[in-house]
Amino acid sequence: MLDFDPIDEAARQWALRWDGVPEMHAVTSLMRVHQLVLSRLDALLRPHDLTFARYEALVLLSFTQAGELPLGKMGERLQVHPTSVTPIVDRLELAGLVRRKPHPVDRRAVLASITPAGRALVEVSTADLVAAGFGLDALGESELRSVSALLRPVREAAGDF
Repeated sequence: MLDFDPIDEAARQWALRWDGVPEMHAVTSLMRVHQLVLSRLDALLRPHDLTFARYEALVLLSFTQAGELPLGKMGERLQVHPTSVTPIVDRLELAGLVRRKPHPVDRRAVLASITPAGRALVEVSTADLVAAGFGLDALGESELRSVSALLRPVREAAGDF
C-alpha cells in the first residue's frame, strides 16, 4: 500500500503540463475503481467458477420469461460486442449452466437457454455478491445513490439509454 494517493500525484504532475485536471482526476479515479471492484467481484465469484461477465449473462437469462435469448440480443442487453458473447456462452455451456438451442423462427440465430443448474448458481452467487455489497461496501446507501445519480448524465450523453 502506498503512503500517498497516486491519482492525486498524477493530477499534480498533469497540472504542470495540461488543462483538464478535474476531468483527468475523475476519469482516472473512475477507471481505477472499476479495476478494483471488478477484481473483487471476480474474486467473490471465483469459488463458483464464474467471472462477472459470465455472472451477468446468467442473470440476464434468468430475468427473461422463458430463460433464453438469442446470442445477438444478449450482446445488446449486456452492452458488449456480439463476438464477446460467444466465449461467455461457450464457458457457461461447458459448465452445464446454459445450453444452446436453435431459434424457433430464425434459422440463423441460436438461443442461449439457462439450465436449472444455472438458475441455482445465480441464486447462490448473487447471495455472495449482495453480502459483500457488490464490492462497494465502503459506501453507504446514500453514497451509492449519489454515485448512480452522478454517473447517469454521463451514460445518457453517451447514448447508453
